[in-house]
Amino acid sequence: MQSQIIATPKLFIGVDVHKKTWSVHMRTDISDHKGFSMPANPDILIDYVLKHFSNHEVAITYEAGCCGFSAARAFLNLGWSVTVVNPADIPRMDKQCYQKTDKIDCRNLSKQLQQQQLKAIYIPTEAEEQLRSLLRQRNQIVQLLRKTKNQIKALLLFHGTKVPDEFDNPNWSKAFILWMQQLPWVHITGLQTMQSKLRVLKILQQEYLQTSNELRAYCRKIHTKDYYLLKSIPGIGGLLAAAILAELGDIRRFNNERQFANCIGIVPGIHQSSETNSTMGITPRCKPLLRSYLIEAAWVAIRTDPSIQTYYRKHAARNSKSVIVKVAHKMCRRILSVIKTETPYQISYKPEYK
Repeated sequence: MQSQIIATPKLFIGVDVHKKTWSVHMRTDISDHKGFSMPANPDILIDYVLKHFSNHEVAITYEAGCCGFSAARAFLNLGWSVTVVNPADIPRMDKQCYQKTDKIDCRNLSKQLQQQQLKAIYIPTEAEEQLRSLLRQRNQIVQLLRKTKNQIKALLLFHGTKVPDEFDNPNWSKAFILWMQQLPWVHITGLQTMQSKLRVLKILQQEYLQTSNELRAYCRKIHTKDYYLLKSIPGIGGLLAAAILAELGDIRRFNNERQFANCIGIVPGIHQSSETNSTMGITPRCKPLLRSYLIEAAWVAIRTDPSIQTYYRKHAARNSKSVIVKVAHKMCRRILSVIKTETPYQISYKPEYK
């Protein structure tokens, strides 16, 4: 008598991903299969699974990290169920804090995957991931530019050169740079040091302008509708609109404003135990670059949107720092609304008191 399969067998794979090698543990819906180490190549794992588990329904998971999502996209193309998780969200026993190896980690991942205890994060497309890289490259240039300016001012201070009052501010004008170029130095080495730093500054300024223009131009061309919908909101300019699209990818995937604000990190952290209930300030779980941009945009919105201005005036007496976070939270609501409804934002002159 021929047996008949009444349920599709399942395979659960936990992978601890590293630059050169992967630790892999496999288990079926019946029992553990095996664990092994392999080169960091998804094709090798795919060939093994197709050879030994061709009739299985495959689910695979690994921790998000420096290796990105290229492996996840390769597995998705085969129709596998792929779960990429935040390392901080993986359930662990206390003893795993003291006994930790790649073998233990991948075994734990496959077990938690089978028990459906892992919460997946969003897997961006290749285009979304590379757009995000361009945004973060621009931010790195901004940091280098700020660092170079501080080094130049430190050099002037160290050698006793006083900066004129009209130039002593964060905004560096062409006149200020020309003044530094024409500074007299007693020795040629001092002049060479200053010229070297000014050359670095010039290169960084050119890169800053070019990457900013490329970022905005790409979003205007590829994400035209969403780009101009976001720009219709007071406080959001071309750069922030591009940053939102780069960091979040498909905004329409969020079901509600709470999920959207949680993803960015515009929510309070709360610690509650028994009768004790304390707020720990804004949550540390966030997209830090995008959250800082939104906080800055909230200050602009206060000056340009009458309803936001009224809301701020009513609550500013309590704590201006916490109120500006609430304004940023309102901006999150508006961002999600204009994208979901595909309707540009219209400034309302009716005060908001909530």
